[in-house]
Amino acid sequence: MSTSLYNFKKITVVPTSVQTLHDKLTMILTEFPKMEDVHPFYADLMNILYDRDHYKIALGQMNTARHLIDGVAREYVRLLKYADSLYRCKTLKRAALGRMVKILSRQKSSFEYLEQVRQHLSRLPSIDPNTRTLILCGFPNVGKSSFINKVTRADVEVQPYAFTTKSLYVGHMDYRYLRWQVIDTPGILDHPLEQRNTIEMQAVTALGHLKASILYIMDISELCDHSIEQQIKLFESIQPLFANKPVFVGLNKIDVLRRKDLPAETEALFKKFESDNIPIVELSTLTEEGVIELRDKACDALLAQRIERKLQAKGKEATGDGHVLGRLFVAYPEPRDNKDRAPFIPEGVLKKRAAMDLVEDAMDEEKPKRKLERELELEQGRNYKLDLKKYYLLKNEDEKYDKIPEIWEGHNIADFIDPQVVEKLKKLLEEEKRREQAGFYDADMDEDDDETKRLLSLAEQITEKEKLRRMESQFNKGVNQPKIPRTAGRKRERSMSRLEKELGDLGVNIDSKRMKNLNTEQQREHVGGKKIRVGRSPSVPVPERTPRDVKGLPDRKIRIKARKLARGGLKKLGRAARKGEGDRHVYDLKPKHLFSGKRSTGKTDRR
Repeated sequence: MSTSLYNFKKITVVPTSVQTLHDKLTMILTEFPKMEDVHPFYADLMNILYDRDHYKIALGQMNTARHLIDGVAREYVRLLKYADSLYRCKTLKRAALGRMVKILSRQKSSFEYLEQVRQHLSRLPSIDPNTRTLILCGFPNVGKSSFINKVTRADVEVQPYAFTTKSLYVGHMDYRYLRWQVIDTPGILDHPLEQRNTIEMQAVTALGHLKASILYIMDISELCDHSIEQQIKLFESIQPLFANKPVFVGLNKIDVLRRKDLPAETEALFKKFESDNIPIVELSTLTEEGVIELRDKACDALLAQRIERKLQAKGKEATGDGHVLGRLFVAYPEPRDNKDRAPFIPEGVLKKRAAMDLVEDAMDEEKPKRKLERELELEQGRNYKLDLKKYYLLKNEDEKYDKIPEIWEGHNIADFIDPQVVEKLKKLLEEEKRREQAGFYDADMDEDDDETKRLLSLAEQITEKEKLRRMESQFNKGVNQPKIPRTAGRKRERSMSRLEKELGDLGVNIDSKRMKNLNTEQQREHVGGKKIRVGRSPSVPVPERTPRDVKGLPDRKIRIKARKLARGGLKKLGRAARKGEGDRHVYDLKPKHLFSGKRSTGKTDRR
């Protein structure tokens, strides 16, 4: 009995599906951040928002599902290799895919949780834990969001009720050509750490992990439903989070109530800040009074602290060997003998220095400096006139203010300026003088000799020939142009003035009154009598007009050529059987041999 062998490599559904699922699950495990690898600030923030244990369990279930799917694939690929029929292969394939889908369907809750975490992580603000940062904290509704809106380009929602800000908001600004980030934290209430909710813990996390300048905002008008005493107690409860950080207290809403208007008992509460050397700045986010002052002080204090930390050695204080200057080694050259070795300066350098007067200008501090035109303008005011000609470098100082036109007789004078024009003029004058001495201009041309007469006659012939050629060229240019008909340029032959003139020459006087009477007599009806017969003068034949198709054609040869060209233009119309150029009719021809008879089977494709 022979066994049929199958090439299992052709059945690629199972390996391809396994690879796809393996890649997708691996991408989930690698792209989600690991809490051990990220900054402690982000690790604690994720623990507060998503619960560290739940997050790790979900990723662990993804890893377990990936291993189970890989094991199912290896098992069923082995079974497919030794299957005895194609039907057995198909059933094994279905079983393998079913088990894989079952493994994934059991992780539905983990997939949904990780998808929500992914969406929330993508909406979190980008906070750099290592950059220059200002953190705003305090009770709810004391003006933290209004402050960040004033100093940055952020647009945080501001409402007259507590807990408007429920998450961290970040705004960016520039100070001293440096980039700063300002973090607006949610409001914190004065109760134990265990009783604080997720919103408050975000602020605590930012205060605890970020090396920033802390701005504790207080409402001096007590419009936030918390007294000044309660706000100071909150400051004391979260003060351990401010260790080794610059702290500033901002008394907001001074547009309602100022510090000097507070009672003596309330004013005494601020002495604790002064004893701890904590600066207090009065401000109002409504009128922007004191906002920039508080920002500048906080930024300067943080910059000074960051510079001091950079100068400190790791694990040592800022004095002694731990200082940067204490750790640097500066080498000084020691003389090996008593020989004086002065620095060598090349001669070319000394010449260049002398030419540029660098040494004298550096040593002579009392040397008067030239006033700039701007300084002269400020001194003289309206009487100032800009004079640039006084800086011209000329041999003769009196020529500075000479009036030289830019254009003279249509020529640009700048085109004819030549620094050697005087020398060239002298050479030309000397050459002209030598010619005069040699008698170059003494022998003038005599017009009476035969040679001169011959040349003049030849010149006249050349001029006459040029005129004839010019006229012939103009005539040839107009041959192919359309001609004006003879009647267009001819005056009217028969006119009233011509008739009066010819009859006047014959002795007949025709004036306007006489013609009017004759016209009246002609209009009268003849009463009786016979009609007078008047002899008819012989008619003058009207000259025959030239046909239109012949006008403009000088001879018979050109007329025949024009007729041939006209017939060629009509070929297109004749080819389409058109009646003329305006014929656009489309005929609906139905030849009978194509439209007669029945549409039997097998004939419909040709009709």
